[in-house]
Amino acid sequence: MRVSLALSLSLTKYLIKNRLLFKKRFPLVLMLEVTHLCNLACEGCGRILEYHDTMREMLSVGECMQAIHECPTPVVTITGGEPLMHPEIDKIISGIIKEKRHVYLCTNGILLVDALKKLKPHKYLNINVHIDGLAETHDKIAGKGIFDRATNAIREAKKAGFKVCTNTTIFKDTSEKEIVELFSFLQGLGVDGMLVSPGYGFEHNENAIFLCQKEIEERFGFIYGISKKYKILNSPLYLKFLKGERTLKCTPWGNPTRNYSGWKSPCYLITNTHYKTFDEYMKQTDWEKYQEGRDPRCENCMMHCGFEPTVVLEGGKRLSDIYEMAKWGLS
Repeated sequence: MRVSLALSLSLTKYLIKNRLLFKKRFPLVLMLEVTHLCNLACEGCGRILEYHDTMREMLSVGECMQAIHECPTPVVTITGGEPLMHPEIDKIISGIIKEKRHVYLCTNGILLVDALKKLKPHKYLNINVHIDGLAETHDKIAGKGIFDRATNAIREAKKAGFKVCTNTTIFKDTSEKEIVELFSFLQGLGVDGMLVSPGYGFEHNENAIFLCQKEIEERFGFIYGISKKYKILNSPLYLKFLKGERTLKCTPWGNPTRNYSGWKSPCYLITNTHYKTFDEYMKQTDWEKYQEGRDPRCENCMMHCGFEPTVVLEGGKRLSDIYEMAKWGLS
């Protein structure tokens, strides 16, 4: 299965509960940015620019637990910065797991081997290592030798019994041949799945390496094709959206972000303000504006954080979609 049975059951239970309560809007994944401090300065990273003044600040264990109680999503993605630089990351992870939430720990892999000594494998814990290409490409973006360190960390994590997936961003110069070779290599390492996303030039970093919407549609047809061979975790409906075959509205509240500054509004990628509470964030953000993409910053955005939630919430409207999603999930 591409998605674990435990996660599928948790998500289904959560969806049914909110449907029965007739909630119009509810999140699916909490993005918990425990720190923006990082041991890399990757090309294309907007957090370094956006949170320059609070880079060294961190959420406490108590603040992280408060966030998951305010926003009771079945999935919590721990991100940053580099979350393994947080001195109490093991306590944060164990605290979230005790609440029976599924954790995706996003990391560049540099500190992962040492961190494994403080962590324990669990059915609710997934380690997500960012790999943007084969050695030459990844090292160009992240720094010399980072590819070898990250992939070695994947080997060690798998050897220790952890579930490991990867996340790959496709940029303007990324070739189809390299992505196929990368996925073949990662599958050979035994990774449990691979996420892929288009490079998006959000407001704090409009680097020339990013793709516009037309380029995304031209480039992502082959990803849908190879998703039948490799364990790509993006849903087939989202991949069809990326190649221009489907029209999806954004669900900007699907992946709310909590960091040191507060609840980031309107979404994970663009910022107008930060709210003190999740309730204020949900009530005071102009959701219709961003759902319709009426903000110019949304023009080229086709990111999974906004559109994968749409697939989850609307994927049952066509029998053909239900069949394809079921076939994909069981494959």
